[in-house]
Amino acid sequence: MSQITIGSNSQVFVHFDVELPDGTVADSTRAHGKPARLTLGDGSLSGAFEAAIKGMEKGEKRRFSLDPQHAFGERNPDNIHHLDRTQFAADADLSEGTIMAFDTPDGNQVPGVIRELAGDSVTVDFNHPLAGQTVIFDLEVLDIVIKD
Repeated sequence: MSQITIGSNSQVFVHFDVELPDGTVADSTRAHGKPARLTLGDGSLSGAFEAAIKGMEKGEKRRFSLDPQHAFGERNPDNIHHLDRTQFAADADLSEGTIMAFDTPDGNQVPGVIRELAGDSVTVDFNHPLAGQTVIFDLEVLDIVIKD
């Protein structure tokens, strides 16, 4: 019986670390002790990411890098907004670097990073924190399920 490999109709359970080129670990499923479940072909993963893991087998480890457009996208200046301080709770932490949840018109929440506070203007960056960065994945396949 041949080993099952990751294909375009696979759901995979993996542990991964996401690193920046300087070695900083930006995210880690290992640190949280909870593997990630990824579904190939559902549009949630970039084509480059899917291509990098296709053909891997259970137990296999792989290290690969993705440039910004194939990882979390380029930084988009349209995702930076200037809001009036009165739109925040009086006790909100508006320190630079603070990540806050913001409600969208459709009832979902999105994270925004406070970038600057100038008078009554609060600059909020809604770009993904890793947008514009080359990232390195250190990935281990824990299990593969072939979807029908």
